[in-house]
Amino acid sequence: MNTSILFFSLLRDLTGLEQADWEIPESGLEVGDLLAQLYSRWPEMEAWDSKILVAVDLDYVGRDAIVKPGQEIAVMPPVQGG
Repeated sequence: MNTSILFFSLLRDLTGLEQADWEIPESGLEVGDLLAQLYSRWPEMEAWDSKILVAVDLDYVGRDAIVKPGQEIAVMPPVQGG
């Protein structure tokens, strides 16, 4: 089943997309494994790995969180103020 992945800020620039539909297995997928798949598709993103934040259905999650099909995933660099 496809899941929506939203890209923000410079990650939007690196992928060239605001949103991508991504296939997530019915059993789910760890966020860390999902990021590895994204880095395989867009290698430039990996340079930001230590700074990337991930939110699932509007809640920030760790790399070991399980993403289920149909959830909304946001991938973003750290929030900056100014």
